Amino acid sequence: MALTVPSRPRGAGARAPASGAGSSAARRPGELPPVHAALICVALPGLAISAQDGQLTGQGLEGFYQSGRRLLSRCQLRIAGREPVALQGRLVSAGRARFLSVVRTAADSGPDPEISVERMRSADGTERITLHSAAGRALRLSVEIALGTDLADLGAVAAGRAGPELSASVHDSGMRWATATAQTVVTADPSPEDALASAGLLCWEMELEPGGSRSIELRIRSDRPSRPPAHSGSHPLSPAQAEGDDPRAPSLLAAALDDLRALLVRDPRHPADMYPVAGVPWRCGFAPAEMIWAARMTLPLGTRLAASVLRTLARTQLPGPGPDTGRVPGPLRDSGPHLPPACSGMEATLLLPTLLAEARRWGMPEQEVAELLPAAERAMNWLRTAAGEDGLLPDAGPGGFCRSETQAHAHRAALLGAELLQECGRPGSDAWREWAGALRRRFQADFWVEDRGGGRPAVARTTEGQLVAHLGSGVAHLLDTGLLGAGRVAQGLLDKVQTEQLARLLGGPAMDSGWGLRSLGTKEPGYNPFGHRGGAVRVHESAVAVAGLAAAGYEREASSLLRGVLDAADAFGHRLPEMYAGEQRTGSGVPLPHPAACRPAAVAAAAGIQLLTTLAGIRPDAPAGTVALHPVSCAPLGAIRLSGLRVAGEPFTVRVSRLGLGMVEEAAGGLQLGV
Repeated sequence: MALTVPSRPRGAGARAPASGAGSSAARRPGELPPVHAALICVALPGLAISAQDGQLTGQGLEGFYQSGRRLLSRCQLRIAGREPVALQGRLVSAGRARFLSVVRTAADSGPDPEISVERMRSADGTERITLHSAAGRALRLSVEIALGTDLADLGAVAAGRAGPELSASVHDSGMRWATATAQTVVTADPSPEDALASAGLLCWEMELEPGGSRSIELRIRSDRPSRPPAHSGSHPLSPAQAEGDDPRAPSLLAAALDDLRALLVRDPRHPADMYPVAGVPWRCGFAPAEMIWAARMTLPLGTRLAASVLRTLARTQLPGPGPDTGRVPGPLRDSGPHLPPACSGMEATLLLPTLLAEARRWGMPEQEVAELLPAAERAMNWLRTAAGEDGLLPDAGPGGFCRSETQAHAHRAALLGAELLQECGRPGSDAWREWAGALRRRFQADFWVEDRGGGRPAVARTTEGQLVAHLGSGVAHLLDTGLLGAGRVAQGLLDKVQTEQLARLLGGPAMDSGWGLRSLGTKEPGYNPFGHRGGAVRVHESAVAVAGLAAAGYEREASSLLRGVLDAADAFGHRLPEMYAGEQRTGSGVPLPHPAACRPAAVAAAAGIQLLTTLAGIRPDAPAGTVALHPVSCAPLGAIRLSGLRVAGEPFTVRVSRLGLGMVEEAAGGLQLGV
């Protein structure tokens, strides 16, 4: 489901109209219609996007989509000649929405409506409309459903270039629309009593007995072949559950799992392998960095998704000979107001050996590790080739900047990759440790900006040696050092004093918005609370910061960020968007949505899982048969129990008390509790 849509703007975008699904007018290059108020059902390759009232008007993004094409843009219901009065629209799962409304008729004798309407809409292309009567007499009501479509691709719809509505023809028990390359058919059960092709109108006369109900089911189908849905088979993530003092934890974990399942697609050439797309509605194509981050953050739920993602990415590594041999290709992405776009493929390449090494600790079978080890070695060989003579890894994109977070990814890949090579009997581990040590010394000396506040890590270094000193969330990756054997956390690029200063900065008011970590500090030039890398809260990097701060022992800062994101999740119905505004939290406020944010988004859903599992501090070493617990001792959510996790291929349950003490309740036989 590879979609071509305008690139995301840095700023806030346009104001949403009342419908919440955007305007259909042509847009400026780079502008996206607002989607923050839309209800989006997802079960890829299917989507259904609508406003809160459930009516599909043909405006903006509204409609049923399959594999990136809008099959139906208009589905407007009228009963007794009137539109129903919308009462409520909400998601009941990632792939289903429920809309409730009432209908006033001329026969109503008072202020109380007697007819209620329920619309159950599914992303797979079905909708069931049910009329319920509370009247004490039989009613005869006319029901009309007006349908229409443009069969446009989502990219064209997003850009305001969908084109006119197509002419319909009566087909079987519904309507049909067709172009030279595509068609869609909507069928109704029961069959309509009348159909008017020129208006796309299906009509019924329905008898409702006192207290009775009648239903109409619509089914939308296309002739375009689609990938088999990833949710049709076994799920690669364990159905984990949370319980405890804080009622938000179970809801967040359930919603995150539901969203991730909905975002999974199968590799069309290797359907046994699946991976998550980045997010809906804009990023339903192949996104290497996002899929590998999602797989890494969900390792506590098993290694099957990690293995599938690693196999998929290994097939994309560039072949040799040449300097790019082993690199995973990926698109450039915006880096905010102070840096040029970065190559997401470089990030995915550096995460490849990291994910394999950590997945082995969590219990990936040794046979799978052996099959994937050559891909990790190719990625590490690319790293050695791409690094400059000074040992730093420059951007593959314009400018040749050496970014702090890129050096953090490279350092982690070298250390975890070295241990992986050593334990798998492969050569080169000592050389990689030496390389990582040289990078660490160079970074501590050349990437630290001294100031009266105690200093800060530079976000990047130019080819001339100048430091880019603004404070952004990318430096949180310096705390994400990776998991080694025996429950050890790998050494990072910063020394102890620098780590303490970074923790202070990330926990300060310039970065901690009260809803999570801002992507750019409030005191920095170019700060914009809606800038997706210029001030907005990015859930993924908030979770990276929480896990890194907790592992380094800075629990106060970690707990503040964690509670902020959980409060935001509660305001968003536990379906976290990829980002939201970095406005400072006030006593009675709620987080402001970003109008163009993907929701659901793979890394946001995976971040919700990581936030909760960070509380338990699980550090497994399946090859050694041990697991260590390092829970957050201040217990910011009170007591919590996580069940249905997986360590060493078996169910794993852990409990953290209100005193911050961890206890394993269920684990694989023979797994020993380490220190």
